[in-house]
Amino acid sequence: MSPRGKRPTRRATAFGSAGALVSAALIAGAVTAPPAGADARTVKDPEARGVAVAAARAAKKGIDWQDCPKDWGLEKPIQCGWVTVPLDYAKPYGKQIKLAVDRVGNTGTASERQGALVYNPGGPGGSGLRFPRRVTTKNPLWVNTSKAYDFVGFDPRGVGHSAPISCIDPQEFVKAPKMDPVPDSEADKRAQRKIAAEYADGCKERSGAMLPHMTTPNTARDLDVIRAALGEKKLNFLGVSYGTYIAAVYGTLFPGHVRRMVADSVVNPSREKIWYQANLDQDVAFEGRWKDWITWVAQNDATFHLGDTPAEVQAEWSELRATAKKDPIGGLVGPAELISFFQSAPYYDSSWVPTATVWSEYAAGDTQALVDAAAPDLTDTAGNAASENGTAVYTAVECADARWPTSWKTWDRDNTRLHADYPFMTWANAWLNLPCATWRSKQHTPVEVRTEKGLPPVLIVQAERDAATPYEGGVELHKRFKGSRLITEKDAGSHGVTGLTNPCVNDRVDTYLLTGKVDKADVTCAPHATPKP
Repeated sequence: MSPRGKRPTRRATAFGSAGALVSAALIAGAVTAPPAGADARTVKDPEARGVAVAAARAAKKGIDWQDCPKDWGLEKPIQCGWVTVPLDYAKPYGKQIKLAVDRVGNTGTASERQGALVYNPGGPGGSGLRFPRRVTTKNPLWVNTSKAYDFVGFDPRGVGHSAPISCIDPQEFVKAPKMDPVPDSEADKRAQRKIAAEYADGCKERSGAMLPHMTTPNTARDLDVIRAALGEKKLNFLGVSYGTYIAAVYGTLFPGHVRRMVADSVVNPSREKIWYQANLDQDVAFEGRWKDWITWVAQNDATFHLGDTPAEVQAEWSELRATAKKDPIGGLVGPAELISFFQSAPYYDSSWVPTATVWSEYAAGDTQALVDAAAPDLTDTAGNAASENGTAVYTAVECADARWPTSWKTWDRDNTRLHADYPFMTWANAWLNLPCATWRSKQHTPVEVRTEKGLPPVLIVQAERDAATPYEGGVELHKRFKGSRLITEKDAGSHGVTGLTNPCVNDRVDTYLLTGKVDKADVTCAPHATPKP
């Protein structure tokens, strides 16, 4: 699954979706970034030299800000523009691609302004272009920070408007019902392996030129070029979910270019985790958060009528799943579609009430409510294209960032063992990531994330029971980035902590972004409010 930081797409993404994972890092060995202002000709590493060349070019050119295209859904005064980057940083004068960026200016005075705050919501495959809307919609959590910063979003390479990639026709991609992710036989496994291999082949056929360069280190390099194009000497960055891995790699490659950095809901940056093991860890964490949710559903049986004990709610889920497997609901919603819909509850507390409500309505006889919520809409061609693109990027980055097991015996052994105790997500996640086993493009060695000279304190925020990016990821990044501070939201598990109302967290994020100050020691916060039906 993918640490996506946004609602997963139908094929189950979101660092732990109905079959997705996270993305890994590229380059063989950590590369040290040139110091700011270094002469590109003195840098020996070809990619580090290439990013210095591209950044100098971008700084000179700047960004030609204009009103955003109407079909991007970004209202004034948000402005849009483009930043040009090399496809291959080892060849900075070779093929170029354009990245879509947007911004809204700081709401405070000129003297209050501290520069640009750049954002990535996760994925791999998520677009950050909606970030400036936190200002235009007057999101109360960001009022203080927006006085000091321009809010800047971007589509990473391969995503949305930035040289988008594709692996399959979007309308085919969303067709339902799909196979039950949980195999009943060896024949089922062979069929799923065939689907995964054909998907990998489709990526090669439709987007082959981009695939070797769809890596987290290249996105980190793109981020440094965007920094330069914005006219910023140093980067202020907020990364959520997979965005934290971009942050970890950027902080390693460009430590002297970091001003302020917040990592929220952290992908474990260990080379040993990126990405195969990270997905297996995610399966375990998802099961735990699923149990948290069904316990809450049981506690609110007076509202939902799905059982007044967790065991009864789990039995209701098993019955729903069996019904959909035997005869897909509305002809479209089988077990795969159910997982894609229901996984949002373990992801985000904001989905607890809506997901339980739809389920409750179905149990009361309203089949259409579940079909509307879980089935694809073939008339939504733009949404389907975005969904397919998001999964293509997720897969491409994950597969390119690291080497994956190529032996089916390894996958079969590990997922069979996990499924026995953690059945909610395990096989769905496995099939989502299996294209990486037959990937027909270069797979790299992840960056060794570590503290390099010049890295300032980084603020890390992590929920203790996060399903998509398990808690250990925040601890690991904290160990690797010396001087960082870890804020733990205890007894909570919603993904993307900085977007939730919890003054213990919100006030510290504001203080850090506005002053650079962190607490003298790590902080544990009580959980945010539990959703109420």
